[in-house]
Amino acid sequence: MKNSRLIIVSSIFVGMIFFSCSNKKSEQLTVDLKTIDSKEELIERGEYLVTIIGCDHCHTPKKMSPTGPVPDMDRWLMGYPNGDELPEIEKSETAPSKWLLFNEDLTSGVGPWGVSFAANLTPDETGIGNWTFENFKKAMTEGKYKGLENSRPIMPPMPWKSYTKMKENDLKAIFEYLKSIKPIKNDVPTYIPPTNMGM
Repeated sequence: MKNSRLIIVSSIFVGMIFFSCSNKKSEQLTVDLKTIDSKEELIERGEYLVTIIGCDHCHTPKKMSPTGPVPDMDRWLMGYPNGDELPEIEKSETAPSKWLLFNEDLTSGVGPWGVSFAANLTPDETGIGNWTFENFKKAMTEGKYKGLENSRPIMPPMPWKSYTKMKENDLKAIFEYLKSIKPIKNDVPTYIPPTNMGM
């Protein structure tokens, strides 16, 4: 009799644990499903993040307006315009080793690292059209050029070190947004190291 009571109590106890675990799994699944954004919501959040982070400051050419230079929305996030002539870099003891210089629309910068050009972030093949999310993540959080493992570092002024702790969902949102904008063909010039600047 004692044994049968023990078996019944044990069965009830095991059943309670199983039900409790199943319930927790069910609750966890519900929570996880609630955190999964639709593609439209990801794109909307990505646009918000791209705007507040200020990606267009360097990645969009500017045009003059009555209130000063503003992003040229016809060339949104296309990077440094290929074919534009780079202003002459003053050759002196203080430039560029002790100064950071930008062209007039902030799409190119020169400093001790050499000359860098803002990348094309549109989904054209000359931009991020062939990138996977893993490429994008590696570029944004590890500073790898084109998100490739054995590539050179991404040069300043791109502040990739500020993004190393960015949450994956935010990275995905930005990536989805960039993949959704108008593709613009613009093959950005190659980075020029300081040894090739003739300084």
